[in-house]
Amino acid sequence: MKNNGGGIRSGILNLSLQSVEELYSCYMPFLKNSGLFIPTRKQFSLGDDVFVLLELLEETDKIPLTGKIVWISPVGSSGHRRQGVGIEFPDETSEMLVSKIETHLAGLLSSDRPTYTL
Repeated sequence: MKNNGGGIRSGILNLSLQSVEELYSCYMPFLKNSGLFIPTRKQFSLGDDVFVLLELLEETDKIPLTGKIVWISPVGSSGHRRQGVGIEFPDETSEMLVSKIETHLAGLLSSDRPTYTL
């Protein structure tokens, strides 16, 4: 998984998910509008708005999306947790993206395998 908090401004993140396993580990379906965990070393605060360029599996184009920081895993977090942030999708764009993600994760959503957040 490529995870650069790349970009000129700190509010821009890139997330490249090249396997269903990576997608499962990053997906946050327990949020109101769902969301994604983004491994990054960049520092954010809860409530910060961010712009994300998402490269999702076999999609040819990156998916641009905005979100709000709702989860922070600092360096040294316990267990399998990676350093990074979780974003919640905005109401107006979440339905189509959530549908696409959950189609890719069919059969895994009820798994008890750990993710980067829970």
